[in-house]
Amino acid sequence: MRPGRVSARPPAPARERRWLCGWGRTGYSEATVIAPRTVEQVREVMLFASASGGLIARGAGRSYGDAAQNDGGAVLDLASISNMELLEGPLLRVGAGARLSAALRALAAVGLTLPVLPGTRHITVGGAIAADIHGKNHRRDGSFGHHVENLLLCTPDGELRRLSRLEQPDLFHATLGGMGLTGVIVEAILRPSRLTGPLLHGDIDRASSIEQTLSVMRQDAAHRYSIAWVDLISRGSAFGRSVVLRCNDRDNAPDTMAPGRIALPGRPRLSVPERFPPAVLRPATVRAFNALRFHRAPAHARAQPITLAENFFPLDALAHWNRLYGPAGLLQYQFVVPDDRAHILVEVVEGLRRARQPMYLAVIKRFGEPSGGLMSFPMPGWTLAVDLPAGSPGLRQSLRAADELLAGSGGRVYLAKDARLGADLLGAMYPALERFKAIRFTVDPEGTLRSDMARRLDLAAGATA
Repeated sequence: MRPGRVSARPPAPARERRWLCGWGRTGYSEATVIAPRTVEQVREVMLFASASGGLIARGAGRSYGDAAQNDGGAVLDLASISNMELLEGPLLRVGAGARLSAALRALAAVGLTLPVLPGTRHITVGGAIAADIHGKNHRRDGSFGHHVENLLLCTPDGELRRLSRLEQPDLFHATLGGMGLTGVIVEAILRPSRLTGPLLHGDIDRASSIEQTLSVMRQDAAHRYSIAWVDLISRGSAFGRSVVLRCNDRDNAPDTMAPGRIALPGRPRLSVPERFPPAVLRPATVRAFNALRFHRAPAHARAQPITLAENFFPLDALAHWNRLYGPAGLLQYQFVVPDDRAHILVEVVEGLRRARQPMYLAVIKRFGEPSGGLMSFPMPGWTLAVDLPAGSPGLRQSLRAADELLAGSGGRVYLAKDARLGADLLGAMYPALERFKAIRFTVDPEGTLRSDMARRLDLAAGATA
């Protein structure tokens, strides 16, 4: 900048009244979407939000339910807050609106990667922290929050607070998994891990039942990544069969480590159209697909080459796959049960089966130690995620019965995937709930931070709703 010249003030944030929903395409609500261009604009919007319906931050809109919606209020679109800088350590300084896909490309160029990845690369860094996301390697590497060195949080008073496990640790742990209700995350410093190459070693086994699946996964301590796809819609002896995939990093030849040779996922070749006919996706179709998937998998294979895209982001190969469920949308029910209560997972599945609920896509993973996030989902145990058509008769009553079983057995539902859990069961699922509410009230006594999920789960208790 030349001496004597004043830098131009960035244009005011764009504002647009829009209808929003989560990835499940249910529970639409209307809000004013504000797109700040700078961190200073985030502060300015925050200071005036309480009087205009409050606000909640929104990343890529990949939470399945209503966590990033605010009916009648404001929603902050942080897409422009996407700076990235590699620091010594190595560490990655990254804006909250940056997508994981962009971070992966930047890190791959210097032989690094993110140590925890979810099932899609399209979410933002801020969303990953707010939901304390997990991957297929939780038993080995924990959740995303384990690898956050520190973060910059804008609280409702307009203050920018640098948080870590040593600096304001209570607010830091309330923010991990806090679903955006402690402030707006604007930046984070992450600890990357080494990228070993474009391929992984994969071991594959077929299992004939959920119990056998759990046994295979329980006996495994050698693999970094582990997941089981489970068939929960076929009939008879085919019900509960699975394909278990366990992977390890493998050191690839030096010539494959050039940035251009790292096989990061590209753009999907196929996309589901907006007006996809819902009759196409029905139980009979899914049974046929599941049978093909099960029988095409090897019964027992070792050291199979698996690409990064195949292991981390299989669903990203089909753009807008959520449209397969038609205009009624889908509910993803993901829950975790303690290590010694795997039978509860089976009981939940059997309950949904008896209720004739069509369980389309289902996967099982195993969790390790938690990150310390007060509202973080993972805990040592077993997690099942299952997609169900939202329009299925009696679905919400069936899931309520499952909620009650989990709440009484030390289990919990994943808030980032949830669209319908009742507030009365939240405390039983999340024992640190009252501590979270107390910290939240300390930084937000006026209830500026609001979302449809917060109202549904009474997470604004003690503040002006």
